[in-house]
Amino acid sequence: MRRDESSGRSERDEQFHQFVLARRAELVRTATLLTAGDAHLAEDLVQATLTKLYVAWGSVRRADNPDAYVRRTLVNALIDERRRLWWRRERPMAELPDRSAVDGDSGHLNDDLRAALKDLGPRMRAAVVFRYLYDLDIAQTADALGCSPGTVKSQTARALERLRAVLDARAFRLPTVVQRAAVQSTVVRQGVTP
Repeated sequence: MRRDESSGRSERDEQFHQFVLARRAELVRTATLLTAGDAHLAEDLVQATLTKLYVAWGSVRRADNPDAYVRRTLVNALIDERRRLWWRRERPMAELPDRSAVDGDSGHLNDDLRAALKDLGPRMRAAVVFRYLYDLDIAQTADALGCSPGTVKSQTARALERLRAVLDARAFRLPTVVQRAAVQSTVVRQGVTP
């Protein structure tokens, strides 16, 4: 293993360092989408992913599709995070901590879509993010998720069905409230008792 005299890094470390410089921002954006806008969890996932990639750097370099390897590692980090026991014991805080700089770049998701994405399981959310926000085809998404193309199709179909239901319910909630307000206003103006 050769070592760069000026930086003190090995060739492997230097390659990984260049990878991190080039890809970290993209990983944070993807993780933010996969977590439906949770910037803190996204940062944790990226850190876990980079740690795993560093350990397996030789495998990353030898992979047929290194991008798919990186995406799969990120999705696996999300699934691992959800399985941790402490996740189930996490409690809401009275005051929110400072937000990181990535909040403003959460993939331009509106609040309704972000909330709807949170209702999906990690694999369904990843399938939707990779298929529709990153425009990957079914084979590329399957490669990223480490599953079959049929699984991608079924996960995507179920996720879209659930998203439609949640977003439709939210879309109809507002008009209902507006209609009630309009009815109450009319009742008050006309002096009619409901």
